[in-house]
Amino acid sequence: MARQLALTYIRAKFKLLSAISKKHAAEKAFELFCTPQHRNKKPLPAIFQKGESLRFQFLNYHIQGWRWNPGQEKKVLILHGFESSVINFDRYISPLIKKGYEVLAFDAPAHGRSSGKTINAVIYKDFINTVYNTFGPIQSFLAHSFGGLALSLALEEIPHDESYKVVLIAPATETITAANMFFDFLKLNPSLRPYFNQIIKEKSGHTGDWFSVARAIKNFHAQVLWVHDKEDNMTPFSDIQNVIDAQLPHVQFLVTQGLGHRRIYREATISKVVIDFL
Repeated sequence: MARQLALTYIRAKFKLLSAISKKHAAEKAFELFCTPQHRNKKPLPAIFQKGESLRFQFLNYHIQGWRWNPGQEKKVLILHGFESSVINFDRYISPLIKKGYEVLAFDAPAHGRSSGKTINAVIYKDFINTVYNTFGPIQSFLAHSFGGLALSLALEEIPHDESYKVVLIAPATETITAANMFFDFLKLNPSLRPYFNQIIKEKSGHTGDWFSVARAIKNFHAQVLWVHDKEDNMTPFSDIQNVIDAQLPHVQFLVTQGLGHRRIYREATISKVVIDFL
């Protein structure tokens, strides 16, 4: 009931703002688009309590991370999605340690135990580059949802070759789709969209369709395992069909049915395939 009341209030607020100034309403909409509404600060799983705590400053954010099995030649970085936290990926850590990896995991800006209120794909991408330059080189990556989009953008800037391995689990494939869903959910006036799109261009130097895993993955040299569910209601399967059809030689797909957007990375059979791939 409380969530429904809040949603009703937000929709009414944007209806009023749109009547006063479409540009201002679009600015507020973009700010909300970049603001996680939930922060995962559940108690640390046991494996995190055993890890080395890492803290560092990135822009105006205080970042919290963890490291296990330091000093290994191979390193893997775990990246979570929007409104999530790396603590949700605890099941992957021990198997990766057994595989001889140094494991790195950080809460992204404005998430989990890191500070901040807003994030966007450029900030997340630059954050990954900072982690890579500070704690790397890193040869393997496991990324979910929004983390998959940010990683895809980062790998266009990080020098890498076919020895690198990337697992994308239900990546946020198309930002245009995410924006469409955002507008539909809040019932925003379509007349705001040109202003919203212009804000993206002004802040990043790119149009919304540039923020695309489908676009960026063509520039990868790494071996990629892409895991996606046909019933994902957050990152629609329809967005990845053109990538499947392209039959990129460095990309293999694992398509599931009925696991959705989040259960997919918690499924034991999926985590085993991911670990074996890495």
